[in-house]
This record gives sequence, structure tokens and C-alpha cells, in this order.
Amino acid sequence: MFEVQSGSLCYNGKFIAASEPILTADNRSFRYGDGCFETMRVYQGRILLADLHFERLMSSMNLLHFDVPQQFTKAYFTRLITELCSRNGHERLARVRLTVFRSDGGLYDPINNLPNFIIQSWELNRQTLELNVTGLRLDIFPDVRKPSDKYSYIKSNNCLPYVMAAMYAKQHRINEAVLLNPCGRVADTTIANLFIVQGREIITPPLSEGGVCGVMRKNLLRMEMPFAVSEKPITVADLETADEIFLTNAVTGIRWVGAFRDSSYGNATAVILHELIHEGL
Repeated sequence: MFEVQSGSLCYNGKFIAASEPILTADNRSFRYGDGCFETMRVYQGRILLADLHFERLMSSMNLLHFDVPQQFTKAYFTRLITELCSRNGHERLARVRLTVFRSDGGLYDPINNLPNFIIQSWELNRQTLELNVTGLRLDIFPDVRKPSDKYSYIKSNNCLPYVMAAMYAKQHRINEAVLLNPCGRVADTTIANLFIVQGREIITPPLSEGGVCGVMRKNLLRMEMPFAVSEKPITVADLETADEIFLTNAVTGIRWVGAFRDSSYGNATAVILHELIHEGL
């Protein structure tokens, strides 16, 4: 979906060639997945849902016990992201990833808690702004149960369950794999939060079910809309009997699901929400 990056990246506030090596073998993100990240959409030079992204970033760094420098503000990162997109010619429409990781050193216990960061950008196709024409195909990833704890909602640099789920989806020719929690209920999917529609009600699992605290998910929950929206546990049986299923992601927005196993779905609600979300952005 995304091309290999060229041009520049930003490493700890400095702009360097994307091809230049910057990490050592002692890097804690490489060793342990020790850190977190944000993936954002930039449209016409502006970070969409910036407040929610930086709110989540600060919450994640505090939960991971980083010593957050005073300059790590929304304004600071916005300036760096804007300049990087300008340097790379990505102001029109881009995917941006901001990765934070702890300083080198130590075994499982770190030497210090100072954060380092890398910002990267990739150009996006305008099709990303449009609702998918063909419904996605979903199925359950059977090999992992995602924990439901206070770290489960962070976008962690330790993404092994999602990597294996994405491989499973590719091998089985489906678009997304659903990850379940230890109780066998829906947590989230490979790269998105999941919603179902039952009548006039839209339902998504609460974060206590193990899903990532998605920015587009949070944006949808706070929006005014002509539907009742609630957070309730979702079972596999609920997926099979839902009127609609759709996925949310900060980069791709809303994508509707056409099939889960032997069940098929329409997209009437997803069409309305897609328009409401893009008007709000």
C-alpha cells in the first residue's frame, strides 16, 4: 500500500537523507519494541486530527515512563512534520509516522528514559480520501489473543501480533484480520478499529476489550450524528449477525466491510459517516 520512503526524514529534530543509517544494534525499539508511534494524515499542509494525535502521544509517553522534554509540544512536532512534508513534496496528501523510542542502553531495565524520535513521510494517492468501492473481506486471526491491560491501547513499537495477523490476511486472501482478546471477543483488526451497525445503533468495543485507542475511533465517538453510538463488547456471533461492519483508521478514514465468513453486508451507514467525517475534517 505504501512505497519505500525516499527524500528526507527527521531524526531528533534534524533533517537527514532517508537512506542514511541512524540506529545502532543497541537501539531499544529494535531490541524490545520499547516505544510508541503515531501515524497521521497530512492534507494540504495540515495534520488532520492533530489535537487527538498529540494527546494520545503524550499519554502514551507518560504511561511508558519517558522523561518528556519540555519542547515536545504539539507546536514543535507540527513544525517539524510540516517542514518534512515540504522538503519531500508531500504537502498535498501524505502519510506521516512519528516514532518515539527510549535511548540506547540497558537490558530490559533502561539506563535512562530520554526519548528519541524519527519522523517519516510518504505520498498518498487521492483514492485514500474516497470510500472504498468494493467491500473488504474479514476473518478472525486464530493464532493470537490480544491482552486487555493498560498498555494494550497504546500504538506500541512492539507490533508482532499485528505483523502476524497481516501475514495471515495476505496468505488467506482477505483484506483485514480481526484480533480477539483473551475472552474471545473483538479487540481490533490489523490496522484499524472495528464498528458494527445494528439497526440505528453503531457499536464499537470499549478500550477495556484490548483494542488500540484509535484517533479516528475517538473522533467518531465525539461527533454529532443521526445515529446512537455506544461502546459494548462485540462477539464473533455479533459480527455474523450485524447489519453492517466498518473499520476506522486515521490515514484511511472509514472502510466498509462487504463480507465476514459467510455473512455479507451493505454500506449505507458507512456512506453517511464518510461524508460527515470529511466535512468535519
